[in-house]
Amino acid sequence: MSSEFLWYIPNTVEPGHRGDDTTTGWGTLEFSTELALAAEEHGWGGALIGAGWGRPDTFTVATALAARTTTFKPLVAVRPGYWQPAHFASSAATLDRLSGGRLLVNIVSGLDSAAAYGDGESDPARRYDRTREFLRLVRRLWTEENVTFRGEFFGVEDSTVSPPPYGAEDGRTPRLYFGGASAAAERVSAAEADVQLFWGEPLDGLAERIDRLKALSASLERPHAPLEFGLRITTLIRDTTEQAWHDAEAKVAAMADRPDTTAAYWHSAVGQRRLRELTERGEVLDSCLYTAPGRVGGVGAGSSWLVGSPDDVAAALRRYGELGITHFVLSDTPYRTEVARIGDQLLGRLRQPSAV
Repeated sequence: MSSEFLWYIPNTVEPGHRGDDTTTGWGTLEFSTELALAAEEHGWGGALIGAGWGRPDTFTVATALAARTTTFKPLVAVRPGYWQPAHFASSAATLDRLSGGRLLVNIVSGLDSAAAYGDGESDPARRYDRTREFLRLVRRLWTEENVTFRGEFFGVEDSTVSPPPYGAEDGRTPRLYFGGASAAAERVSAAEADVQLFWGEPLDGLAERIDRLKALSASLERPHAPLEFGLRITTLIRDTTEQAWHDAEAKVAAMADRPDTTAAYWHSAVGQRRLRELTERGEVLDSCLYTAPGRVGGVGAGSSWLVGSPDDVAAALRRYGELGITHFVLSDTPYRTEVARIGDQLLGRLRQPSAV
């Protein structure tokens, strides 16, 4: 199975995202297009586009970027509750067809200013039940005509998406990524997702989760293709191991003086708690997994980093590949320079026959 390598586009109007020192261009189509074109040029398959209330609308940005690129695949984050399933299924099918099958979808269940966009469902278990129903209905709308469905959260009557996704006549639909570490989240992935995305945990923890998800998929008699696995992580690469660690430690020191204002948003997430607990196991785990960022306020993909020379980080990612992880969403800041550096120095190594 071949691997997918994606970059990350922050898609925020505020400068300083994860310490990026770029002062202008944030929130503009020109800045995001520059990153998307650089991703194409330097070997990336596409990019995850940052999402959240108060940012530019991710789906709109993805549509604009697809129109300005050739091979770039936007991984678009969407939230059930913000979208109705039929509206989303139609919008996604249209973008997928117009772009020649380049749309990737990241389904997010976590809370994000829900009241601001009118989502009144705050109970985590109910939100995951809703997500599972959302995904099930979206898949039907992409693959069937005249769909009638009456569920606990959503319903449609005699609904047909036209045009369908690119390649629907051959059974293809946009790939659905999903994250989450709770038991409820894993049930959604095992039943309905195409790719389970993990944050940067040590190998032993992810091996355990992969085994559990495979067993859960089998117990649920999953009707789709086997669940695949992905890793979303920061990769700090320099020409030498020594320089990489010097720069990583300097970045963490700067983070300690500049607390992340989004930390409260992540506080209750099970996956984020797992990342915080890594700091208790040690500052460096496995070969080069750096946990110190999580100790000083790093959240999500910024909580733990792979640090080292291109060979160091490539070797670490190969070990994740040996667990069965085939989708990699990587990044570091400043985004403009690192999309080229990491693409040029890392991706060639990872695409060698013996790599992931």
